[in-house]
Amino acid sequence: MKNYKYLFVFTLTYFALGFLNIHFALLGLICMTLPIILLIKNTKKTWCQGYCPRASLYSKCGKLTSKYSYKTPAFFIKGFMKWIMLGYFAVSLTLIILSTIAVANGKPPLDIVKFLIVFPLGKIPQAFNIVSPPWVLHLSYRFYSMMATTTALGLILALIYKPRTWCTICPISTISELYIKSK
Repeated sequence: MKNYKYLFVFTLTYFALGFLNIHFALLGLICMTLPIILLIKNTKKTWCQGYCPRASLYSKCGKLTSKYSYKTPAFFIKGFMKWIMLGYFAVSLTLIILSTIAVANGKPPLDIVKFLIVFPLGKIPQAFNIVSPPWVLHLSYRFYSMMATTTALGLILALIYKPRTWCTICPISTISELYIKSK
């Protein structure tokens, strides 16, 4: 991350743009597709090792408490925690897809941010509105919720353990590891 130490600005910008208009949350799709594209192209963790803006944020914030941090538990590094997070990611994406289809079929959109899929945090004030189909509004809030949840979890881990502890259990990292091992 030496060459990309200011990428954390993209993460902060992403969350700030959500307050301008929630539709910017769909930019989160880039953080999900670009790592896979780079992985297939390079057969290595190019995204994780140099371009991930959240890793940059965790590195920056983790330095604030690094001398007080605890050792990262082994079950994070080589244990079952990465599979729990991959499961959470799969369940989240499945619920996002199914609920967005339901909204497209006439169900009202859920226009609040939720933490860990179930805990409502409320609406985000919007600087301006964009007229869009209800399913786009719903999808935007769901992506913002998922990105906020994983970023908050990563920040907590960065403050308690080593700065990039989240990277050991990140679903994108786990998927990348599985892909590389299969090659």
